[in-house]
Amino acid sequence: MAQAHGATSAQPAPREPIPHPTDADRAAAFPPLRHGHAHGGGINSLVRFDRLEGWDADPGTGQAWEAKAWVGGDVQRLWLRSEGEREDGRTLAADLEVFYGRGISPWWDLLAGVRHDFAPGDSRTWAALGVQGMAPYKFEVAATAYLGSGGRTALRAEVEYELPLTRRLLLEPKLGLELHGRDDVRRGIGAGLSTAEAGVRLRWAATPRFAPYFGVVHERSFGDTRRYRAAEHGQARDTHWVAGLRWWF
Repeated sequence: MAQAHGATSAQPAPREPIPHPTDADRAAAFPPLRHGHAHGGGINSLVRFDRLEGWDADPGTGQAWEAKAWVGGDVQRLWLRSEGEREDGRTLAADLEVFYGRGISPWWDLLAGVRHDFAPGDSRTWAALGVQGMAPYKFEVAATAYLGSGGRTALRAEVEYELPLTRRLLLEPKLGLELHGRDDVRRGIGAGLSTAEAGVRLRWAATPRFAPYFGVVHERSFGDTRRYRAAEHGQARDTHWVAGLRWWF
């Protein structure tokens, strides 16, 4: 009994539990942006190709790209974004966006600029205003409103999420929506919700900057857009497997 009592008394005293973070702790971890010194940390840049992919489906072979780049400081940046799609050697859609971006919080940027559509149809330029950033639970969100000639309006919204499965393997679900304010018969676009695209891609990070992937994408159109596409292509929805790569520098 004495030995047992001595062993018990020799044990170290329990440590104090980790205190809960206070408002002061959170404020110190996420200091306010210093808009008066937007470029105090120097000028940096990034070019990232989120999607360079191809597929071979019943309608034919196709390719798609989605890229973005920025240059600037912590608060103010010049942004470039581009995306497009080709099928059977024909460009179905292609655009380029140029934005002035300003950080409005540690996680969100406000964007203002222009978008130029190269296809389909004749080229067209829009004024653009949007936001992009990270929502709670690490959802990446981007929403941009557009105003074109003749009072035309449009809205694009995207939500994506990265789910790490292993140290190198990541699963990325993504949802994109596009809405238009009025019909555009020449481009096969109807008013309201025109298209929705949902995809899941499994990415392997071969290096921190280079990651091949494969996945499945489902796209469908709605309203008059559905009717226009069915008349032109014979179908208003499509599901296909894709393979591609993502890299940045």
